[in-house]
Amino acid sequence: MFYKRSIEAALRSISDNFPVLVLTGPRQVGKTTLLQSMAEQGRKYVALDNPTDRALAKSEPELFLQRYAPPVIIDELQYAPELFDYIKIYADTHKSCGDFWLTGSQTFHLMKNVTESLAGRAGVVRMLGLSNSEIEETGFGPFTAEPQALIKRLETAKRMALPEMFERIFKGSFPRLYENPDVGRKRFYESYLETYISRDVKDLTQVADELSFLSFINVVAARTATNVNYETLANETGISAPTAKQWLSVLVSSGLVALIPPYANNALKRTVRAPRMYFLDTGLCAYLTRMNSPEFLEASAMDGVFFETWVVSEIYKSYLNNGERPPLYFYRDQNKKEIDLIIHQNNTVNPIEIKKSAAPTGAVKHFSVLKPIAEDPSEEDRFSGAAHLKTEIGTGAVVCLASNVLPIDAKNWYVPAWLI
Repeated sequence: MFYKRSIEAALRSISDNFPVLVLTGPRQVGKTTLLQSMAEQGRKYVALDNPTDRALAKSEPELFLQRYAPPVIIDELQYAPELFDYIKIYADTHKSCGDFWLTGSQTFHLMKNVTESLAGRAGVVRMLGLSNSEIEETGFGPFTAEPQALIKRLETAKRMALPEMFERIFKGSFPRLYENPDVGRKRFYESYLETYISRDVKDLTQVADELSFLSFINVVAARTATNVNYETLANETGISAPTAKQWLSVLVSSGLVALIPPYANNALKRTVRAPRMYFLDTGLCAYLTRMNSPEFLEASAMDGVFFETWVVSEIYKSYLNNGERPPLYFYRDQNKKEIDLIIHQNNTVNPIEIKKSAAPTGAVKHFSVLKPIAEDPSEEDRFSGAAHLKTEIGTGAVVCLASNVLPIDAKNWYVPAWLI
């Protein structure tokens, strides 16, 4: 079964306006399948993980582009960086949009070359696994906290009970697990990790010890939905803090982990500065933390953490699928007051709390910490140059196990998690 991907509209827009389309993302999220389904008749396809084609691209890049003349899809382009300068020359000479559709799963290497050689010529889009909206074929756009838009979604959304939700969290978002029911989940993730470490991580100069890196991935998975502490990650893995920082950047550039930055505004004092990390595929995270079934996961001490991770990853994907950078932040201060997510767009913030409960009480109590950002800066602050940017506080949401979109008070609403 082929799932229609929400990101397709963003890809077509870039192809219509840039000579080069670059689609990045982790392995096995469906990048090649999607581009091939979009390709018009006559567009060639070549994969550089094929040794013969890779050798030609590296030794004779000009001849390679004669053999695979545009329009063309070039898969795993990071294996032949020699092509970038020739793609640049071709794009500058022909000045036609959509000639090159490029993919790569080693984003660290790929984006370095794109930045150096194809700046201004390439539109870049990042793709992750299937969203809940794509699986259910509802086609929802970027997540919004506005109640009327959410109520509109109720017309097409599929309601999910808690066991069904944790089945999805446990399974994850890789398309192959949904397209082929005969693929065993455990075997898939075992193979995925082996391929990721042997083919992607091995090529990165920051990683010399593959076994220690696998141990590091396990530690990060166990700490999903927590603030980054490099000393702790290092101590639990037996590496140095600088190495932990480098290795976490590898997971981020590979698309396996997202770092959500803290919300910053001069009106807010004593806020925590460390980002918060989330695994972007809860199935892989569950495998790494040795969860054996959805029922075991839902009953475990990490049930709330996995629920939060799933909700954040779904909201994160909803923006990427629209070709947008996720405008997501979180809040935590030294008094341990927290807001799980803050959406900051158009000088408005929407606070979001995430709770594995049907009608959590007191869930919006920390939203009040944002009040200073909506006030006019004082004359003293203006004079000293410490004035804050006055920002509107919009509708708040508590994403939870509610069965409907319901008001909490005049400014905040309960939102069912299956409505994201």
